[in-house]
Parts: sequence; structure tokens; C-alpha cells
Amino acid sequence: MRIVIAGFGTVGQGFAEVLHLKSDLFDEPVKIVAAFDSKSYVTDSGGLDPVALVNRKKETGAVGPNRMGSGIDVLDSVDYDVLVEVSPTDIRTGGEGLRHVEHTLRKGKDVITVNKGPLALKFNKLNRLAKKKGSILRFEGSVGGAMPIINLCSENLRGEQVRSIRGIFNGTCNFILSRMDTGLPFEQALKEAQQLGYAETDPTYDIEGIDTACKVVILANSIFNRDVTFADVSITGITSVSSEAIALAADQGMVIRLIGEVSDTVLEVSPRLVPKGHPLSVSGTLNTARIQTDLAGTITISGKGAGRIETASAILSDLMAIMDSRR
Repeated sequence: MRIVIAGFGTVGQGFAEVLHLKSDLFDEPVKIVAAFDSKSYVTDSGGLDPVALVNRKKETGAVGPNRMGSGIDVLDSVDYDVLVEVSPTDIRTGGEGLRHVEHTLRKGKDVITVNKGPLALKFNKLNRLAKKKGSILRFEGSVGGAMPIINLCSENLRGEQVRSIRGIFNGTCNFILSRMDTGLPFEQALKEAQQLGYAETDPTYDIEGIDTACKVVILANSIFNRDVTFADVSITGITSVSSEAIALAADQGMVIRLIGEVSDTVLEVSPRLVPKGHPLSVSGTLNTARIQTDLAGTITISGKGAGRIETASAILSDLMAIMDSRR
């Protein structure tokens, strides 16, 4: 199995590390034949050492010695089976990630992505293209990181009618609101999240609910067979949540959490009152989801929604599923 890694930031490096750590799981050779980031690329049909790739990135800031031009050119320069697309998310246009995914599927090759941009904007187009070309498109890590939700609903709960999904899908927002529960004002809680690495220098995608909305769209299209995009989501972020609102909720035995909800008719992201002790009242950076089904009732799952190794674990599961399918 020959792999190209498009994007070699936190998750790309994590996946390379996981391939090294879990090499004994594979009963056929699995090798990285190309990797590229925004600055550079490297290819080797014989296989690249994942540890060396990560070390070079840490030491030089670039994954390879060659100056980066077009990702499509790199993809066309090597013979590969699976593209692992983990470049930065562009929710406005889909960015390079969308071009990489579409190009690979048109070639009849398989794709694993955690990039929310292509999926939130063009999911159904990409899904139809994959089926037409006989390709496999998998994206477990795009929602909830290590929390297994997409494959759980589409594979393990096959035969069930999933009626709704409500959840906390952004650890940054959950951390901020959890800290506000202790009396910290919003700005101070946000600053703490940034200092700990939970929030970016520009936290807009997180605190305005954009990241959660992307994940809700992916769930709507993949689990509920809807045909929606990011523009169809009703979004309210957490910037308007005041210390007074947090205190008032506490007086009523409640907390405020940013909840994404999706069903056949609902597509919404908003701060909501949640009773203390409820599964969706969790604190910290955890992601949690409540899946309402017709036969099994309510299923609750929780897990780390981000992190290099955690998200890479979801990519690994998708890779092994593709290998099983191709066998």
C-alpha cells in the first residue's frame, strides 16, 4: 500500500509516527512514497522513513528538500494507492485540499481526509465521484478526532435509523465555557486556552461556531443522506455568552455548552443550557455526542476531539478499512 501525505503539520506528522509505531499491524508493505507541505516536498518510490520525515520537519520546518510548487504535480509524479489529505482547512473555497481530493478520486485512487473544507462544501459531489470511479473516500477523523462517530453510525449501527445527533464537537469552546463555569470571564478563559495550545492565535473558527458547523454538515450528509453545505447551518458562537449568563445557568443547576445538532430537519450550532450531570455537560476539551436511534435508543460516545496522535488514530482505522476492502 503506497501512501501520499498531503499536509505535514501536526496531524500529518502524527500519522507518520503512528505508521511507524503500528507497522507490525500490517500484513502487506505500507510505505509513504511522497509527502508535502506548503513549502516543500519529497518523494521516493521505495518508501520514505516516517521518523526521518518527522525529524526533518522539526529541525528545518520543511518536510523535504524540494521547493514546493503544485500539490497536483507532486501527486502526478508518483505511483500511489491512497492519499491522506491533512492540509489546513479552507472553509471558503475548500482550498488546495479540495483540489487534491478531487484530483485523486478522478484518478480512481482512494482518499482518507480529516480536512473539513472539502467535506463541508462539496461532500455529495466528492461522494458521487468516488462511487463513479470505484474509489473509497473515508473521513472518520474529520468529526470528533479520536471519537468514533461516522464509522460507528454508518457501519456498526447499520440497520438502525439514526434519528438525531447532538454533541459537543469543539474542544476549544468546551474548555472556554468550562473555565467560565469557575468564574473566569470569557477573554481570560480564551487567553488561557491559547496559552495551553487549545486555541489558535486567531480563534474565530472555534469561538464563532464555524468549526462545529463544518462537522454538523459532514454528519448531515454522511449519516442522514442530506445535501447541505456550510451555508445551510444556523450558527451562533460563544462570544455572546456572558459571565452573568453562566452564573444564572449555575443558579438553575445548568451549564452552557456549544451544541451541534443534526437530524433530517435540523442543522444548528448554538450555546444551550444543559443540566449538570447530563452527558453533554462534560468539562475540558472532550468531544461528546448523543446518537438517538430507533432500535438501540440513545448511544453516548466521548473522546479526544483533537491532537496529533488521537486524530492519527482515526486515519489509521480508515487506512486499515481500505486495506481490508481492497483485499
